[in-house]
Amino acid sequence: QVQLVESGGGLVQAGGSLRLSCAASGRTVDGYIMGWFRQTPGKEREFVAAMSWSGGVTYHAGSVKGRFTISSDKAKNTVYLQMNSLKPEDTAVYYCAADHSIRDATSPGGYDYWGQGTQVTVSS
Repeated sequence: QVQLVESGGGLVQAGGSLRLSCAASGRTVDGYIMGWFRQTPGKEREFVAAMSWSGGVTYHAGSVKGRFTISSDKAKNTVYLQMNSLKPEDTAVYYCAADHSIRDATSPGGYDYWGQGTQVTVSS
């Protein structure tokens, strides 16, 4: 079992920055795919970014490319999402996810492990 705990959410003005953290525990996530998703009320969970834990290959959704960056600190078993130039439309609950074998890293249905989510609110 893998436990994921997100932190770092909060209220920020448009144009500001936040860094979300996702701490993994329970078992090693070496070789896992780590993803960030977000969700607003009444909408489906939306892919934000993903990376391969071992290889470091990253992928970002078009809506956040150039503004958000996924990264990891293997020593801390933690994945980050650096969010810059935030917009009101980035307001959502952000979730961290992990899976050891996944065909489509952009699909939430492929992930076995999820954190509890952290709220990000961007004011205009």
